Amino acid sequence: MDDQSRYHRDEYIARINRVIDYIEKHIDTELTLKKLSDVANFSSFHFHRIFRALVGETLNAYIRRVRIERAASQLIHNPGKTITEIALDCGFSGSASFARAFREYYGMSASEWRLIGNLENSKNGIQDRKNRKTKSKLGNDMKITSGYGGVYSHTNTWRIKMQNRKDVTIEVKNMPEFHVAYVRHIGPYAGNPELFEGLFAKLMAWAGPRDLLQFPETRVICAYHDDPEITEEEKLRTSACITVPKDTPVDGEVGYMTIPGGKFAVGRFELAQDEYEDAWKLVFGAWLPESGYQPDDRLFYELYHNDPKDHPENKCVVDICVPIRPL
Repeated sequence: MDDQSRYHRDEYIARINRVIDYIEKHIDTELTLKKLSDVANFSSFHFHRIFRALVGETLNAYIRRVRIERAASQLIHNPGKTITEIALDCGFSGSASFARAFREYYGMSASEWRLIGNLENSKNGIQDRKNRKTKSKLGNDMKITSGYGGVYSHTNTWRIKMQNRKDVTIEVKNMPEFHVAYVRHIGPYAGNPELFEGLFAKLMAWAGPRDLLQFPETRVICAYHDDPEITEEEKLRTSACITVPKDTPVDGEVGYMTIPGGKFAVGRFELAQDEYEDAWKLVFGAWLPESGYQPDDRLFYELYHNDPKDHPENKCVVDICVPIRPL
């Protein structure tokens, strides 16, 4: 592919990414073909075909899937919310249309999905139905050893003891809003460090000549748009990000978005490449069920603090940041 062809393809990807970002931010509103084609700056006549070619599913199927998967996550994580409230919050016109769509997608009713229970039991049920690997028994090797209010920071902090690992601190605090440039990947990512290296290399190569890399002020982030326990691996969306000034112009495959701030559970870890999954399971499996909080619908992300090559054990110092609200 020559440079001109690559530029054209990157421009198409950037426009579709803008649509994906818009859908995610406005999932509870009416998402018309006219509006979304305007976001992409394509004609309505051709937009359907372009979207399907680049994303792998039709526009309507994509919107429907994202709405159902968000509802499925809320049914698990938000037990105090009624099914009708969840349906409306996820963009369905009413409980009847939601019930039909949910049963068609998952093969069970929303109430049956919720009935399979609490966070841990629900995840096991989802994994069994999708023929995924059996869930790790990591939760048996960790326990909360203390929880306290920070005297000076005025935040709640927990220490979690993990077998064969130093204590981990999880703190509830308000995180700022981040304006970021990103390169996005759609598909599997677990256990593939080369993928992330490639995404960030592409992003840094774009940012460097534009004088956007101003470390340590520039923050490096990986944002996750989907719950890997619910969304199929081939459709998972991941964005490699760096912070940039608000409304920074972007081009080609590089997009721009805002990561919302607010209340987060923030766990500080030192992780080798094969330890990220266990760290996320610690936050969701050990801390969250006993914390008095539930996940919110904002983006969850990893915030990196070092280059692993500079660490004596080649580990990454990273904050796992999960958006939360009271249970």
